[in-house]
Amino acid sequence: MTLDVGSDLAISVYNTLTRRKEPFVPGHPGRVGMYVCGPTVYKPSHVGHMVGPVIFDTVKRFLTWVGFEVKFVVNITDIDDKLIIEAAKQNSTVPEIAERVTGDYLACLKALGVHSIDLFPKATDHIPEILAMIESLIAKGHAYPSAGDVYFDVSSDADYGKLCNRDPEQMEAGTRIEVSDRKKNPGDFALWKGAKPGEPSWPSPWGAGRPGWHIECSAMSFKWLGAPIDIHGGGLDLQFPHHENELAQSECHLGHAFTKYWMHNGLMKTGDKKMSKSEGNEVVVSALLKRFQSESIRYLLLSSHYRSPIEFSEARLEEVGRTLESFQRFFERFKRITKSSFHELKTKDRRDPKRFNASVLPEGFSREMVALAQRHVESLADDFNTGGAIGSLHEMLTRLNRFVAESRLEEIADPANISQLIQGATLFRECALLLGLFEDGSKKETGEETGLVDGLMTLLIELRAESRRSKNFAMADQIRTGLTSLKIVLEDRPAGTIWRQS
Repeated sequence: MTLDVGSDLAISVYNTLTRRKEPFVPGHPGRVGMYVCGPTVYKPSHVGHMVGPVIFDTVKRFLTWVGFEVKFVVNITDIDDKLIIEAAKQNSTVPEIAERVTGDYLACLKALGVHSIDLFPKATDHIPEILAMIESLIAKGHAYPSAGDVYFDVSSDADYGKLCNRDPEQMEAGTRIEVSDRKKNPGDFALWKGAKPGEPSWPSPWGAGRPGWHIECSAMSFKWLGAPIDIHGGGLDLQFPHHENELAQSECHLGHAFTKYWMHNGLMKTGDKKMSKSEGNEVVVSALLKRFQSESIRYLLLSSHYRSPIEFSEARLEEVGRTLESFQRFFERFKRITKSSFHELKTKDRRDPKRFNASVLPEGFSREMVALAQRHVESLADDFNTGGAIGSLHEMLTRLNRFVAESRLEEIADPANISQLIQGATLFRECALLLGLFEDGSKKETGEETGLVDGLMTLLIELRAESRRSKNFAMADQIRTGLTSLKIVLEDRPAGTIWRQS
């Protein structure tokens, strides 16, 4: 049985290989295989490592909501020169460092709401598949052994360079190429590296050694997703040499296309430089999470189109935090009016086209909310434009607040208007969840500490009100000033005084 995702919603994606937007049509109706290159686990994750996972987590959320069954794989490179060097520096072992840093990576993903990845295959668990692929490439004349190493012969592939749209000589000139007198051509790359004394190694037909970087991803993606893959993603910096080499070796091995859609996200930048360990400008995620909310980081990563670079600074994160306060104020407002939590609203797991058709509704609040939700969905369907989708969320928020004001819902608890507000907020929440935003309530809404804080704030607000009634304005002002110093704002409204954290 095939799954019909509906012809009324056309999804397009920019394909790096063809350099144009194309209609998204996976190889198997209703099913999508997505592979994204993960980290080399030798140092703790920095914010740049989170860009791809957050973006492609959002891609999976949207495609799943539309109706596809998506299998999402992110690899772990747990054997590499960088790991060997780091183990020597720390007087440790490659497996110990790999395990520890992988744990850090997974914890960072969880903190940022990335929980849609189905598999995290490790390179060292796929040595048999890697060896079989290398033997296939040698047999077909695309690779050659040389003094314990095995290299891919780029001159054997007439299409080499098609992902970058450059010929091999141009790519060699623009990139640092690993020099070796064992190569036939300067651009040839290692599929297998002979082991040096003391290095981790595995037996092979060419002697003890370990796999090259590029061959790992090909072997792992074949095992878990087959070929061709529907979506192969990663950072723009991986386009060459990693993805170009991966594409070449894979298609020479397969004899047909390796990936249908290549997607490359823009890079995290600090100033005019890419954030990276080699630049020494990385911002470690675990340290950043001690100073900023995880939702602020996720929002920042999604606030522009995924193919654009992301400018990182703590000042930008502070600005995002202030932006998110406007949403938090609405959630608090919603709870006051409905006596229920916004974060507990029940949303649809799958798209219902009838709920996103504004033309069938009469003029007014509900029609406007549905129209904004339609715009949100259309942004995501147009090459996964998360920046445009976030813009729609802000418009929905503005319309929700305007409806509350126009209906005077904080003063007049009209059941019909409350019902409309709940319906509009539910639609808003469904759209936000496609971006992985506002999944959980704040600490003010959950737990024993919440009840204590709420009780203490109610007591202080009542003491301030009593001070004002008895004309003890100095005491009333002292309470407000003291709370302000704790970053708590009081707002006097017709229905009573409310509080929020600034």
